[in-house]
Amino acid sequence: MLNNSKAFSGFSANNLDECKKFYEKKLGLDVRSNEMGVLELHLAGGNHLIIYPKSNHQPATFTILNFPVDDIQKTVNDLTAKGVQFEQYDGDIKTDENGIFRGGGPLIAWFKDPAGNILSVIQQQYTN
Repeated sequence: MLNNSKAFSGFSANNLDECKKFYEKKLGLDVRSNEMGVLELHLAGGNHLIIYPKSNHQPATFTILNFPVDDIQKTVNDLTAKGVQFEQYDGDIKTDENGIFRGGGPLIAWFKDPAGNILSVIQQQYTN
């Protein structure tokens, strides 16, 4: 029934102007405002998602968007230089001084957008 539908995802934010600047300037993404007053993030591979305004926005308590990268350390360094702050966690997901989880599984580092939503960069795993 929906197998041919080009599905997309979305999430809310309380300040679209701040989000537009963050996603464009700090993350380097293609961000467009559409006629409905929402932001469209156009991602690699033809994927896109929307960010819609919500005055009573509550940030997600889970990762809403993952960005696979070839070199997580370089990406974290580059984003940190642009002012992105990586989260520091203890316990089962303890991160290092750069905010990178190295405790088993893929290397991953979490950060938040201006609306407090959690995003990540995740080291791509290659197999031969």
